[in-house]
Amino acid sequence: MNIFRLTGDLSHLAAIIILLLKIWKTRSCAGISGKSQILFALVFTTRYLDLLTSFISLYNTVMKIIYIGCAYATVYLIYIKFKATYDGNHDTFRVEFLVVPVGGLAFLVNHDFSPLEILWTFSIYLESVAILPQLFMISKTGEAETITTHYLFFLGLYRALYLINWIWRFYFEGFFDMIAIVAGVVQTILYCDFFYLYVTKVLKGKKLSLPA
Repeated sequence: MNIFRLTGDLSHLAAIIILLLKIWKTRSCAGISGKSQILFALVFTTRYLDLLTSFISLYNTVMKIIYIGCAYATVYLIYIKFKATYDGNHDTFRVEFLVVPVGGLAFLVNHDFSPLEILWTFSIYLESVAILPQLFMISKTGEAETITTHYLFFLGLYRALYLINWIWRFYFEGFFDMIAIVAGVVQTILYCDFFYLYVTKVLKGKKLSLPA
C-alpha cells in the first residue's frame, strides 16, 4: 500500500469520526444532510459485499467494517437518536435523481457483468455524487458550522488523495481503473468551490457562508 492510499483512508476515517463526534457531543444533527449519509451507507453496503466472499488483508477487512458500521451509526443518530434536531425542511435534494441514473450507468458501464461487480461499480458512481445533498443543504441554509466544514474538507481530501493514489499505481504498478478514476475526478470537482471557501474563510477563522 502506498502513502497516498493510506493517508486517503486516514482522511476518510477522520471525516467520519469528526461527523460522529460533532453529532454526539452537541446532541444535534443540525446542518447535516441525512440523505447524504443514507447514500454513503448505501455506497459502503454495495461496495463491501466482498467481505462475504473473499479476504484480502486484516487492514482491508477492519476498515471496511468500520466504514459500514460508522455509516449506519450516523444514519441512526440522525433519524432516530437525535431525530428532533434533524433539519428535514432544508434537506430536500431528490436523491432518486442520483440513485436511478447511477444504477442504470452501473449496468451499462462496468468491468464485468456480474452482480457483485455491478454493485461495486454502482457504489463507485454513487460515491462521486453522494455529497450533493449536503452541499445543496448548505446552499439552501446559506452557511455551515465550522465542524461541518472540517468534515467536508477531510472527505474531499480523501478523494483527492485517492486520485493521486491511482496516478501512483499507474506509473509504478501499471494498474489503471478508468471507472474509479473518472468517478474520483467528478467527485473532486464537486468539492473545488468548497475547498476554495474553506481555505479563504474557515482557515482564517471566518464562518463559511454561501449565497442562499
